[in-house]
Amino acid sequence: MTTAQLILSILYFVIALALIAIVMLQSGKSAGLSGTIAGGADTFLSKNKAKSADARMAKMTKWVAILFLVLTLVISFVS
Repeated sequence: MTTAQLILSILYFVIALALIAIVMLQSGKSAGLSGTIAGGADTFLSKNKAKSADARMAKMTKWVAILFLVLTLVISFVS
C-alpha cells in the first residue's frame, strides 16, 4: 500500500464516520408535533425552516455524502 492509498483510506474512514454521525444526529420526520397539528405547524413555521439546525444538518449530509461518493470513485480508480 502506497502512502497516497493510506491517506485516502484514512480520509475515507473519517468521512464515513462523519456521515454516520450526521445522519444519526438528525431528528426524524415524525419528531415534534403529531397528526394534523404537525401539518399546520409545518406550514406556519416553514418560513424559518431554512435557518433551523435540521436544515443545516440536511445540507451537511448532502455535501458529506457527495464527498463520500467522490472519494469512493477516486479510491476505486487508484487501486
